[in-house]
Amino acid sequence: ERVKPERETNNDANFRRYWWRFGRPRGEMREAIAPLRRYIAGNRVGKRFLFCWADRQTCPSDLTVVFAFDDDYAIGVLTSSAHQSWALAESSTLEDRPRYPPTSCFATFPWPQPSAAGRAEIGRLAASLLATRTAICVEREIGLTELYNEVDDGAWTDVRDAHAALDAAVAAAYDWPAPVAADPLELRARLAALHARIQAGELAYAPFFTD
Repeated sequence: ERVKPERETNNDANFRRYWWRFGRPRGEMREAIAPLRRYIAGNRVGKRFLFCWADRQTCPSDLTVVFAFDDDYAIGVLTSSAHQSWALAESSTLEDRPRYPPTSCFATFPWPQPSAAGRAEIGRLAASLLATRTAICVEREIGLTELYNEVDDGAWTDVRDAHAALDAAVAAAYDWPAPVAADPLELRARLAALHARIQAGELAYAPFFTD
C-alpha cells in the first residue's frame, strides 16, 4: 500500500522491479553484526554523538552509524570525552549540526591499548552509565537527546558523574592524567600526536587484540 506505489515511480529499474526489498541492504554490515548478540548504534547527525545498544534483529536506518562491537569496553571508549572530542573535530556538517562520517571520525581515531584490568574497568563504568541513563529515560519516557539537554542544564548529576568516571578511566588507559579528560583541546592535541605516531609506524598498534 505504501512502498510499491512509491517504488514504481523510482528512476532505478531494480527499485521498481524488486520493490519489496531494501534498496541498499548493506550486506557487509549485516555480515559483521550477524555473530553478535547486539551492536552499537550511533546518530549520524546531531549536536553531540550518542551511542547505545541495539538488538541484532533491529534494522538501522540511514541516519544511524553501526559499530560491530558487542562489548561494554568498546561502547565505553566511543562514549568517552576522548572519542567525542576527536569525532567533533573530524566531523563534517549538515546545515549547522555535526555529522559523523565513519571514515574520518572512527577510522582515524587512535584507540587506547589498556591492560585487561583497564578494559574491564572501562567496561564496568560504561555499563553503569548506560544503565543509569536508561532507567531515567524509561521512567521519564524521554529519549537521550532530551536527557542530555537536561544534563547540560544541570540536571541528573549522577549521569554527569558517571561520565566523569568513565572519562577518567579512558584517560588512564592512554596513560594520561585524569584532568586531560575534561579539556577537549588537550585531548585533541594528544590524540593527534598519538595518531601521527601510529601512522608513522612508531608504535605497535593492535587496539582490539591486546592483553
